[in-house]
Amino acid sequence: MNETMQNAQTKMEKCVRSLEHEYSTIRAGRANPAVLDKISVDYYGTPTPIQQMAAVSVTEARNLIIQPWDISQLKAIEKAVLASDIGINPSNDGKVLRLAFPQLTEERRKEIVKQVGKYAEEAKVTVRNIRRDTLEKFKVQKKNSEITEDDLKIFEKDIQKMTDKYTEQIDKAAAVKDKEIMAV
Repeated sequence: MNETMQNAQTKMEKCVRSLEHEYSTIRAGRANPAVLDKISVDYYGTPTPIQQMAAVSVTEARNLIIQPWDISQLKAIEKAVLASDIGINPSNDGKVLRLAFPQLTEERRKEIVKQVGKYAEEAKVTVRNIRRDTLEKFKVQKKNSEITEDDLKIFEKDIQKMTDKYTEQIDKAAAVKDKEIMAV
């Protein structure tokens, strides 16, 4: 596989991994420590992820416990969780924060499924843009007589196969997340 194709494949893989990470941060009704990934706490003037400041554990299907290693940071962590967009009010007992994930309503599930679909469509557009950019590079190489017309046709076919493969992976990831959300 030539270097241009490898670069395209690497970018498409990163796109799919990024989408899967984004899906892991979507709250689907169950307690999942990944929902805290985007939250940073002001720790002595430095934005620090909660997972670097505290032990985060799932005690029951819908409960998350955040136990800071430095108890003096409990209020700061609580403040960061409240300011975030996860929509859960933590309860503070002086030692740990408890996050109780409420049962999702049917309406909220449908909103989340739409969001999942939107993320999937954005990822597909990114994959298609990678395909387009790669094809442009091949056309420039053909114009500069670095590759032949036959090579160009082969590369076009190969990049289309690669695009189809990663688009299918995106569809599968979205279907899995949709099922997870609607099954809760």
